[in-house]
Amino acid sequence: MTVDPTSPPAPLDTTAPGGQVPSEAPAGPPKARTASRDPLHGVTLEAMVVGLQAYFGWKGLAERIPVRCFQSEPSVSSSLKFLRKTPWAREKVESLYLFMLRDQRRNARP
Repeated sequence: MTVDPTSPPAPLDTTAPGGQVPSEAPAGPPKARTASRDPLHGVTLEAMVVGLQAYFGWKGLAERIPVRCFQSEPSVSSSLKFLRKTPWAREKVESLYLFMLRDQRRNARP
């Protein structure tokens, strides 16, 4: 048998023994989606600052976390710039945000 180099190659036989075609993906247990138990998962720093400001106000926020971005001419944008550069202050904001969430849940109970 001669093979013409210009002709396309013959298709491969992809049937499994017994004449069955194998499935695309091996069957196995479905992957379970696990929800993150971290209450900060998916919450942006901006959402935290806005939520804290709405809950405590700038004055209350400055009393709880005494940094200039909350005390002198506070704004969300200036706070975000400072918090992104200052890990210790960001940790305090995250901690206060978690406290606020617990306090809101506690107050929502009948």
